Amino acid sequence: MSTMKSFLLLVVCAAAHAALQPPLEPYHEAEGIPAMRHIQQYEQAHRDSRIALGIQVPKGTHPYLGGLMIHLLDGRMSMCGASMLSNTKAVTAAHCWWDGQHQARHFTVVYGSDRLTTGGTRLMTNQVEMHAGFNPLIYSSDIAIITHPRVEYNDYINRILVPTGSNTFENVWAVAVGYGRTSNNPSVEQLMDKRQVMLQVISNLSCRNVWAAALVNNGVLCTASAGGMSVCGGDSGGPLVTGSGTSRTLIGITSFGAEAACGLGFPAGFTRVTFFSAWINARI
Repeated sequence: MSTMKSFLLLVVCAAAHAALQPPLEPYHEAEGIPAMRHIQQYEQAHRDSRIALGIQVPKGTHPYLGGLMIHLLDGRMSMCGASMLSNTKAVTAAHCWWDGQHQARHFTVVYGSDRLTTGGTRLMTNQVEMHAGFNPLIYSSDIAIITHPRVEYNDYINRILVPTGSNTFENVWAVAVGYGRTSNNPSVEQLMDKRQVMLQVISNLSCRNVWAAALVNNGVLCTASAGGMSVCGGDSGGPLVTGSGTSRTLIGITSFGAEAACGLGFPAGFTRVTFFSAWINARI
């Protein structure tokens, strides 16, 4: 075998190996802090960034969506999303509270606002319960319940339903919503608003073609990228939803994705809500 062919084989093998590795980098350093810095810069300039290449949505379209401004112990700021479950409870990803390296001091939960850093109803809390099985190395049991001061429902703030049963939602189209970046290119400018994207749920078997089997367990739901659109940095903890109106149901919580390739075709991983529905319902 020629030297060039040997080199190419090594490159291909290395790329294939890398594609099957779980996202070991701590979330806040790799995604949350840069996304928060980016969104603050653009909001100050009347712009910001969202779900990768997603569609802007009118105020009140997703009344269950909560934004999380995360105040870390080291004084820096990060960001995530959340979903409202009741007047005093929300659910997010456990790695938003602690990613294995960075610990949050408290959250500012933002409801009813198109902007993360201004407007809406803003609630400060440090009452966060992570699932006891959470492992930040492989993102297993990546779920946490937030308890916050009571807020009343209105046209812009309302809860979302938690599904029961064993529906895998395979091949179903669902909506992901968030305040995160729209692209890995920080020069991309988007008009200001939270964003949504339609994503199709795929089988865990298909997802394991890209992500390591240890990462894609029974508590995980995956979606395919849709025409270059997907979740992106800063969307962690946010909702993946089916249905409409009062029947909207939370089926996934944004957990992991290709942090260096959002919007470039990688599947996204979500905490599978049906797998944790008993745990959730016991806390709301």
